[in-house]
Amino acid sequence: MSSPQVSSTTPQLDAENPFATMMASFDEAAQLASIAPGEYRILRQPDRELAVSVPVTLDDGTVEVLEGWRVQHNAGLGPYFGPLRLDGNLKLDDLRALAGWMTWKCALLGVPFGGAAGGLRIDRDNVSAALLERAVRRYIANLHDVIGPDRDVFTPEKARDERVMAWIMDTVSMHQRHTTNAVVAGKPAVLGGTRHGHDATAQGLRFVASRAAARARLGHERGGPSVIIQGAGMVGGNLARILQDCDWRVVGISDVTGGVFNANGIDIRKLLEARGPQGTIAETKGDFEHVSDEELLLRPCDVLIPCAVANAITTRNVDSVQAKMVIEGAHSAVSAVADRRLRERGVTVVPDILARGGDTVVAYFEWVQNRMGYAWLEGDVLKRIERFVGDAWERVVAEEEARKVSLRTAAHIVAVTRVAGADRLRGLYA
Repeated sequence: MSSPQVSSTTPQLDAENPFATMMASFDEAAQLASIAPGEYRILRQPDRELAVSVPVTLDDGTVEVLEGWRVQHNAGLGPYFGPLRLDGNLKLDDLRALAGWMTWKCALLGVPFGGAAGGLRIDRDNVSAALLERAVRRYIANLHDVIGPDRDVFTPEKARDERVMAWIMDTVSMHQRHTTNAVVAGKPAVLGGTRHGHDATAQGLRFVASRAAARARLGHERGGPSVIIQGAGMVGGNLARILQDCDWRVVGISDVTGGVFNANGIDIRKLLEARGPQGTIAETKGDFEHVSDEELLLRPCDVLIPCAVANAITTRNVDSVQAKMVIEGAHSAVSAVADRRLRERGVTVVPDILARGGDTVVAYFEWVQNRMGYAWLEGDVLKRIERFVGDAWERVVAEEEARKVSLRTAAHIVAVTRVAGADRLRGLYA
């Protein structure tokens, strides 16, 4: 029987679902890279999907059973490696997408891991810290036999996950009867966390954005390129400060409450300080116009960097985007359909697996330091982030120019080819 064609084996999916976006990028890359049908079948399916029931005692003494998963996508390049998502509306397809993205990110960046993603269906914002801890610890205990520094390493999904990573480390350590800090990245510094753990994603974005803007010759007579950033937390807020220090003109920024815009530029440090630790951008006064988060995405700028949520740019708003370049600061910030429309208009899109590489690289660095029992200096970490991200950028640009494809397609070709090559060399164990 003849093997099916690569392009015809993907099921029909909602084109603006994050999993569909990830799979669409993979399918295109696999076809262009002439991945053999058998290799394609292996790569498009996770190696393993683990479902666990997590019984937990609620604060009122009653018992509830939560749903949890760990999707281990591919171990061709090394141990599984990926985040834990805590979300009351968790979908298994979202974890499959995250696990796939982690595989491609690690391969693209030269990090010796495969992709994974875990999830626990719990509304972290509406439960006590004690309940959250009990749930996370039981979830980890249920997975204890398939995780570890050489098997599957957990990374943070959000900047506030330091304490969650500490709970995971402690739970595994109690079962192992010795401290096992390399089972997680994103830990507090005192437990083996690395320098630049808090701004790794922003630093990686800065290195990519600088190269992308220079290549496109984006700039302004009043200074560097103008940029709008969606998100003002650990990623967006840090990125805004870093880019402003590099003479970029931040003309807009938003958080969940809304955004601000000034075509002449905004003093980001002053804005974020005025906002205060519990404040919001919508409540902050200054020399700028208040706009909705949705409207801010449509204002004119050289570079638009959505750092907050998936599907920030979809068919509903893509035709109104006025940026000359879009850099994905969040996974699947641009849907597959929107990506095609932007390309048709000549708008460059820098994909998430390249732009968001800083967090993955620094998580790997933390693992290495934990295994060495040695902490690197801050300057060493920053130089190594730039080297890894810069090398990935050069590989992607070379692929883009050679094949005359988009940066997204080029990035996935580099990643998929590397993983397929590793799988091919390892062979099939019967």
